[in-house]
Amino acid sequence: MNRIFSGVQPTGNLHLGNYLGAIRNWVALQNEFECIFCIVDLHAITVPQDPEALRHHTREVTAAYVAAGIDPKRCIIFNQSRVPAHSELAWLLGCITPLGWLNRMTQFKEKAGKERENAGLGLYAYPVLMAADILVYKATHVPVGEDQKQHLELSRDIAGAFNRRYEQEYFPLPEPQILGEATRVMSLRDGTAKMSKSDASDNSRINMTDDAEAIERKIRKAKTDPHPLPDTLEALDARPEASNLIGIYAALAGTTKVNALAQFANAQFSTFKGELAQLAVEKLGRIGGEMKRLQADQAFIDRTLHEGAERANAIAEKTLAEVQDIIGLLRP
Repeated sequence: MNRIFSGVQPTGNLHLGNYLGAIRNWVALQNEFECIFCIVDLHAITVPQDPEALRHHTREVTAAYVAAGIDPKRCIIFNQSRVPAHSELAWLLGCITPLGWLNRMTQFKEKAGKERENAGLGLYAYPVLMAADILVYKATHVPVGEDQKQHLELSRDIAGAFNRRYEQEYFPLPEPQILGEATRVMSLRDGTAKMSKSDASDNSRINMTDDAEAIERKIRKAKTDPHPLPDTLEALDARPEASNLIGIYAALAGTTKVNALAQFANAQFSTFKGELAQLAVEKLGRIGGEMKRLQADQAFIDRTLHEGAERANAIAEKTLAEVQDIIGLLRP
């Protein structure tokens, strides 16, 4: 069976974009693939984190996975730092990764900004650790958003470089999977900006823990324009806020933007927002309630992470030992 690997950073405020762009799709993938879903806490610490908040958010993401429908008995759920092979393989792969490849990574430039000279090595080497995350499990497929495609391409390049260096087809070249209509969910306050957990306005996003009242209020207050909804995709593309809300509706309803437009063409936003709010509450309200219940059961969350780490280590340690032998490192 083909193997999926993906993960989410435990940095708080999981929102609708995380759900529609990633977690919801993973639920379906567990029926088709062997799935490994990680909470990537080592990636999170490439920028400063409060230790207590990091622990809390790691458990929160675990609860979100399970509440959304990922079965910890069928899938492997664990936090990255419990599997040392991620870090060791990242070093080994870093030794064959040209600096020129890393210099082309746009995310480092965006996150470091004008403080590039003061940025940590971890932020710069982030893509190599991401490659190690994937390759240590010999994952064949990786669900990615548009903003992660460049990093996956680098993972494929690194796998190919290793295979060429040691003249064997050891690592598979992982294939990207971009799923769903709303893989890039935009802010409810600005249709040109991505929905973000770091946005100062809580009204810019629907959090996965929001209750029905909060979901309805945020959709009702979502920025729109004064015109009725259009009847063509071409007209919709010129109206970013309308396009975002139609995309969210399509994704939650399991349909396409074309079908959603056919349903609401020429409707006023007040009518459409009422339908969208009802659908969002129906899909997300149960998840938010289940997340809160699971977070209250810390023993279950910690047991899930412990058992997942044991299963992940069993795979990762085997890969690491084989890589060490291929490279020529002496082992006991």
